[in-house]
Amino acid sequence: MIKYLLKCGNKHEFESWFADSTEYEKLKKKNLINCIYCNSNSIEKSIMAPRVMNSKTMVEEYLKTKKTFQKIKKDLLIIRKFVEKNFEFVGEDFAKEVRSIHYNEKKNKNIYGTTSKKEIEELEEEGIELTSIPWTGKEN
Repeated sequence: MIKYLLKCGNKHEFESWFADSTEYEKLKKKNLINCIYCNSNSIEKSIMAPRVMNSKTMVEEYLKTKKTFQKIKKDLLIIRKFVEKNFEFVGEDFAKEVRSIHYNEKKNKNIYGTTSKKEIEELEEEGIELTSIPWTGKEN
């Protein structure tokens, strides 16, 4: 695995992992690498110092990452529990319901549900603010 610091034509910088440098080149050639901020596929690699780790450092890094991941997961489960308790689930009708609330056709209420990326973009264009929360499974 190799991690590259990437920069798009709009000067946004972000990191991404690839199996090797050949994979990066293959994906870039097919325009399959996009900026995480603006979706531009005009991407270039920036110089990045390699990170060399010994076994002890790797274990410490793994444990630190695992602990961080477990904390994030715990926090997401707390958020999920709060949302399920205090918000009404509207399923795939989320976009329709949030518009009704936003345009005062329905009483203001807390809702959650699912919607497509396209619908999210349309809602944001209408000035409707949304928050997307990763829905962590309770079972694992």
